[in-house]
Amino acid sequence: MNPLRTAIRRQIHAVMRPDPAADPGLERPPGDPGLFGPGSAVWAVHGDFPSMMIGGVSSLLLQMLHPAALAGVWDHSNFREDMHGRLRRTAKFIGVTTRGSTEAANAAIAHVRAIHEHVTGFMPDGTPYAANDPALLTWVHVAEARSFLAAYLRYRSPAFPGWRQDTYFGEMAMLARRLGATGVPETRRDVATYLGSMRPQLRCDARTRAVASALMNQPATSVAAVPLQKVLLHAGAELLPRWTLALHGRSVPGAQRLAVRAGGVGAGGLLRWALA
Repeated sequence: MNPLRTAIRRQIHAVMRPDPAADPGLERPPGDPGLFGPGSAVWAVHGDFPSMMIGGVSSLLLQMLHPAALAGVWDHSNFREDMHGRLRRTAKFIGVTTRGSTEAANAAIAHVRAIHEHVTGFMPDGTPYAANDPALLTWVHVAEARSFLAAYLRYRSPAFPGWRQDTYFGEMAMLARRLGATGVPETRRDVATYLGSMRPQLRCDARTRAVASALMNQPATSVAAVPLQKVLLHAGAELLPRWTLALHGRSVPGAQRLAVRAGGVGAGGLLRWALA
């Protein structure tokens, strides 16, 4: 195998699967399509590793603008020391629920719901929060699904039909409801309406900036991986709706925006080549 391809694969595995002996949970018995199946829109969108990485970064930056979502991360995770671990656990859950057996997917959902039972606390203003709050679960889900699809459209399949995009949101809504979310939007129009309705609840404060900084400045697994990681992180930030990018105190001028997108396209091609 090409030495460069081998090196890139090694870096990917170091981040996503540091223990080669661990079972990724993606094997399915004959006749079991899992929760979605090979012909689903979810399989199409989640099947592209580079755009999922970019979308994952964007979803975290979007999710943390909700004070309750931020509080859960702040109080119940070691994001400063193990941001890679947080990304890895999210990727594993998405992978298992997308392509794993029905049994493995159901187990992953039950595991997350059990963890959420213990993620409770108070925001700085004294308002209580709980990770299993249906409205909060809907926010986290929509931020994630919107980001994954936006990355897929920009960096993999710009011609993905509109009806398939709506199908994707509908399929993902089923997963969100299984996790406890309610009132989940199921079309592009409904997602856009929902995001607009959430604007008054979103904010960026010192804690938001600290978590965003930990995400955007996380150490790479090696010196060689630094340039590629930076490209993916900046592509994820640029993918945010512009009004949420402004909340983060960021802006991407036109020329820089073109450079970021070109970098994302190049990084995506390189990663697909390495994983082929």
